[in-house]
Amino acid sequence: MKSRIFTTALFHLTLFALGQTLPSGPQVLSFHSDTDDTEQPYGLYLPKNYDENKKYPLVIMLHGAGSNHRLALRRVFGKSNSNGETDVEASRYFPEWNDVDYIVASPYARGTAGYQGIPEKDVYDVLADVKKRFNIDEDRTYLTGLSMGGGGTLWIGMTRPDIWAAIVPVCPAPPQGTDQLIENALNLPAHFHHGDKDPAVPVSVSRDWSSKLKAMGATVEYAEYPGVAHDSWVNAYKDGAVFTWFDKFKRNRFPDRVTFNTTQYKYNKAYWVTFDKLTPGTLAKIDAKFAAPNQLDITTTNLDGFTVSLSNHPRYSSGKPIVVSVDGKKIKTENKESLSFSKKDGKWTASKAEVTDAMKNTKLEGPIREAFATRHIYVYGTAGSPSPEEQKKRIDMANEAANWSFYRGPFLNRIMFFPRVVADKDVRPSDLESCNLVLFGTAETNLLIDKYKNQLPFHLESGKTGDHGLFYVYPIDGHYVAVSSGLPWWANSQNQNYRFPPSFAEVPALKDFVFFRNSLKEVVADGYFDETWKVGTEAKAKLTSAGVSVK
Repeated sequence: MKSRIFTTALFHLTLFALGQTLPSGPQVLSFHSDTDDTEQPYGLYLPKNYDENKKYPLVIMLHGAGSNHRLALRRVFGKSNSNGETDVEASRYFPEWNDVDYIVASPYARGTAGYQGIPEKDVYDVLADVKKRFNIDEDRTYLTGLSMGGGGTLWIGMTRPDIWAAIVPVCPAPPQGTDQLIENALNLPAHFHHGDKDPAVPVSVSRDWSSKLKAMGATVEYAEYPGVAHDSWVNAYKDGAVFTWFDKFKRNRFPDRVTFNTTQYKYNKAYWVTFDKLTPGTLAKIDAKFAAPNQLDITTTNLDGFTVSLSNHPRYSSGKPIVVSVDGKKIKTENKESLSFSKKDGKWTASKAEVTDAMKNTKLEGPIREAFATRHIYVYGTAGSPSPEEQKKRIDMANEAANWSFYRGPFLNRIMFFPRVVADKDVRPSDLESCNLVLFGTAETNLLIDKYKNQLPFHLESGKTGDHGLFYVYPIDGHYVAVSSGLPWWANSQNQNYRFPPSFAEVPALKDFVFFRNSLKEVVADGYFDETWKVGTEAKAKLTSAGVSVK
């Protein structure tokens, strides 16, 4: 008996000494999501004879609508379903395929939910989890996806182009707002694939992107497949072709020229350029290039502050004078590795733009959708001595908003996101510290709205709650608070956005605030707060006259 105990202990000690290892080939791992405290799956391919002392290239593969992480891992290796096999059947196993010297990860990203907001965060969480587990070459990190995942490839690639060495969008369906970021791909090689008979995503999408990128001077290739419908991924990923194409590229950390567009502080950096001050919701642009060693020519649009970080750039020398021109004017500046510029009264100076915590910034900027893009809870009110029937209505409203996993049929299925619904009196200090709050009701019906009433910018008059709705986002104590008073934002809506449950379908297009009658089809006033979170004069007048108290 003692011998058996000793042998078992020795076995476990040996395992501990050797470290936990994963088998080679396809498998499924998970990461803990702090968005809703769940374990979220992702597919993983680990090459044979993985050596932890060697850096490996990484491919992130994004699945399409109605698909999943397991099918995506098959697809990127060119493995389609067998004849007559359904996706459900194909998801149950991994067939054999030829080994490649790449690590591949395929996020589930909640299912068919697009790749913005929470699913986008999941992609970056998977990237972080893989980098924590394995030795990844950050200069050989690639992104690809098909259909909805091809659109996600464009969105994620364009918003943070300096993370990726190259991208391969296959029959991409990009989300709204992606097209205006196309100039961000100047230094990001791309290979588009599309069937010319695609009934789901027009072939014009890939044709237009490819031609525009080519005109810009970007590295782009385009393969169009005659007679092929939506399944162009069969050709695109055949025989591991995507890995052969990725082999040609490494990330260029220090391009001579950076073009970058954004509407959000959330995406404020590319390569050696960082946006310090902009107007959220308005497209800001920069074109910064080395015209010669230590000579920078920079043009901007709708930008009030930026920084260039020149350390290690091959065309920068600390021992020589530097010449910087911004929007056609030379700016006198010291020779430093980090140079900041700000605009005041229409003139640029060599100084850092001032952005305080009381202003819109990289942590809090709106619009409304950002309150839902990370960890958040839905809070119904218990104040005002409601009847049992009234209390049930309040609870039902919060539950409807939180029901992301609403069943949408066998193809779209459910979104696997499970936020909490909490009564105002049960919200804990840890919730206030870690969560954005989605609050329903008014100061009279919700204890938290009452708690924050002197900080919040709007309040809906009680006489308007029956046929009007007020919905807005505002920063309080370092987090977003989204307040829905009167009719909920999805009231009488017919929007059936395929990516989201009915209660969320309208949210991605909303600004910082909206006041409506009956439904969002009858908007009385909407808009963005200014840089100090104040409402403009025109919108204030409309809101006040319509029954909204404005601070």
